[in-house]
Amino acid sequence: MSYHKGTATYVEHAQLKVEDLERAVRFYRDMLGFQVLAQSQDRAKLSADGTRPLLSLVRPECVTPKQERRAGLYHFALLLPTRSDLARMVTHLVRQGIRFGSADHLVSEAIYFSDPDGNGIEIYSDTDPDTWHWSETGVEMDSVPLDFDDLLKEGAPQDESFQLPEKTVIGHLHLHVSYLDEAEEFYTEGLGFEIATRYGESALFLSTSRYHHHIALNIWNGVGAPPTPPESVGLDFFTIVYPDVASRQQALEQLAKLGVTVQKDEEGYLVKDPAGNRMELGVQA
Repeated sequence: MSYHKGTATYVEHAQLKVEDLERAVRFYRDMLGFQVLAQSQDRAKLSADGTRPLLSLVRPECVTPKQERRAGLYHFALLLPTRSDLARMVTHLVRQGIRFGSADHLVSEAIYFSDPDGNGIEIYSDTDPDTWHWSETGVEMDSVPLDFDDLLKEGAPQDESFQLPEKTVIGHLHLHVSYLDEAEEFYTEGLGFEIATRYGESALFLSTSRYHHHIALNIWNGVGAPPTPPESVGLDFFTIVYPDVASRQQALEQLAKLGVTVQKDEEGYLVKDPAGNRMELGVQA
């Protein structure tokens, strides 16, 4: 996972808003194999390794169902350590009766589905980075059918107590935004991400350290899509971590030049992108 440590800047954690916390915890624990680090009446922290929180769930006091055609979460993506892990996940989900979509993106193999609240989830494994094709226009990506027959040859028998691999990380986050050009300025000139590739005029993939993408942005919910209301199911915030304090400080200074408001709290610095997506800027532990 060299693209999610060291000199890379990446998404480390995401917090989701849900309607029914117990239902959400059961789904992520029993269906996806997360470990529950902590749980209270209105929030829970989930982990793959029993130590580091990858995902947090919170139930707002006046929560409302997910609202469509809004800026906000398209999906968060769990990156599994190996292709064999993806094969085992596919087998497990089929046994649990979960229906999912799939794609071979050349740089990765992925499956897609949603949690009980409609929050989008991708689970994937990367292909060999030596096979990724980079050109002047960026890294080559596509969406072609996933070869399940070949993938499932990688799988191994598993017992009933399925768990996420300990080295699972959030590989990337994909967001609906209101306007692609202003989002591009915020994430590149502000946060310091680089353009990995474009999908026509409707989506943009951003990364550091020559990864295929740590952040993706699209306008598929419509140009000018309004922000997700605070009480609505969806993404609450996510955490971007920088390699060190100096690189985060550089990003803060770049954001200030763009006129972005930054709030300081105990955990780090809080900012919103132009579409209202909230994020915390931290430093790798």
